[in-house]
Amino acid sequence: MKKNVNLARKLRKEQTLQEAKFWSMVRNHRFHGLEFKRQYPMGDYIVDFICREKKIIVELDGGHHNIPENIEYDRERSLYLENKGYQIIRFWNRDFDNNIAGVYDILKRACGV
Repeated sequence: MKKNVNLARKLRKEQTLQEAKFWSMVRNHRFHGLEFKRQYPMGDYIVDFICREKKIIVELDGGHHNIPENIEYDRERSLYLENKGYQIIRFWNRDFDNNIAGVYDILKRACGV
């Protein structure tokens, strides 16, 4: 677990442009008063963003998620997180870049706000 905490700290410092933009949108309760955490350790995994109150995890995925071994890893990871009661919402980086309003609307509907 300590290893994941240190890795999560490192990932926060090395966030992608899309993660930085998303974080700006949701940090400090900016998204309808909900609290989001970023690069949050959960078991053997680290999730990009989490709203524990609404049990929602947001993942911003780049092209490396299309590699077969990463597809299988993401599937196993999703099953673990869903078994913890979380809904996972995945956005491709390109979709986030090209349609941030759509991302906002999907997240808003998922959170029921």
